[in-house]
Amino acid sequence: MTTATMPHADLTELIDAVNPGDLYRSAIEETADSIAPVIAQNKAYQDARVFERMLIPDRVIRFRVEWVDDSGQVRVNTGWRVEHSNLIGPYKGGLRFHPSVTEDTLQFLAYEQCFKNALTGLPIGGGKGGSDFDPKGKSDHEVMRFCQSFMRELARHIGPDIDVPAGDIGVGGREVGYLYGQWVKMTKRPVGVLTGKPVGSGGLPGRSEATGYGTVAFAREMLGDGGDSLEGKRVMISGAGNVALYAAERARQLGATVVSLSDSGGTIISEGGLGDEQVQELIDYKENQRGRLKDWSGSGVAFHAGETPWGKTDASVVLPCATQHELDAEGANKVLERGAKVVAEGANMPCTHRARDLLIGGGVRFGPGKAANAGGVACSGFEMHQNATHASWTKKDTLSKLDDLMKDIHELARKHATDADGVPNYGVGADRAGFVKLADAMVSMGV
Repeated sequence: MTTATMPHADLTELIDAVNPGDLYRSAIEETADSIAPVIAQNKAYQDARVFERMLIPDRVIRFRVEWVDDSGQVRVNTGWRVEHSNLIGPYKGGLRFHPSVTEDTLQFLAYEQCFKNALTGLPIGGGKGGSDFDPKGKSDHEVMRFCQSFMRELARHIGPDIDVPAGDIGVGGREVGYLYGQWVKMTKRPVGVLTGKPVGSGGLPGRSEATGYGTVAFAREMLGDGGDSLEGKRVMISGAGNVALYAAERARQLGATVVSLSDSGGTIISEGGLGDEQVQELIDYKENQRGRLKDWSGSGVAFHAGETPWGKTDASVVLPCATQHELDAEGANKVLERGAKVVAEGANMPCTHRARDLLIGGGVRFGPGKAANAGGVACSGFEMHQNATHASWTKKDTLSKLDDLMKDIHELARKHATDADGVPNYGVGADRAGFVKLADAMVSMGV
């Protein structure tokens, strides 16, 4: 990209000056391709140097987390909180506990979170945090001790009007409960400083379903824009956490056939489609027993050890719901060959930049994570409202409002999308819609 489309700086020099890691660089480059024409047409954005300023987080907090395992051995992990932007509200974004977590991972996620949160229309900024701690294989007491130690440092940086973390990979209701419990012990303030809490501790009914249901809603809206529906479609899903499992549940409710799920050990394929009872059994198995797909068996289901679902069976709707960059160029070609027409990202940027280009070039309606994955943070915003007003929401309230909000996000991304051969580029649309909201807020606040 040249100074003709990015008037105030050469893009390569700009990104190099920030010196991002590989994941963060990929996210920046993807966004820059979409928004360069918007900046070129707006002198106020150029003068305020909004893009350069957006690339650098407000702050990156890094800290040591010390805890004791069940054998009495002292363990040490690293914790982070990336507070990227509070232009439109308190920092908001999940905490991820996984051995793959690095500062680069969290900077990319925090940057994406800013755009995603802007698309919801809610007054929330963007952030992300976590640790290289692995909760798998740990006892409840070990997880509790780690969470308590993590919160002892994190507590000084967060607050209900400052920074409101939530869960993410490796951080479910158990972990959020322990984190919130430690916050209350330290501050004596039972307020909404975390979202994704257990319902009995001020959590929102329906929050567990939110991201998966929202992803399916966005896929449904993309299909509807093309005069089609989910009814009877074969849906390929990766992942086996909350997002994937509740996406499977919602897809089944809308008449689709769910043909796959996966975890780090491999993939299950059901040519005839997983039944409702099987989906419910898997939800219980993964949530309550923390089991692995390789140890689960169901009628008509085949397990493929060490493999992803891409190309294993035909599917016109593909929902990558596991983790970042899980679907690469090779995977994109495989799903195209097996009939993919709609791809909605249930995870955060699960498609590589090259995969995204191949899918869009292949005529696929592509829903980027910052739009299709926004249901989770939207319901976190609802939980913040419930806590602040001391209200009591029902699951029906949550899911009804979520469905309306996902329709609004689709409409906004569609409005800003470019078209190629009649197929809207929702990736461009979501990038531009989120950027304009953030850029306008930045310009209005001055330097």
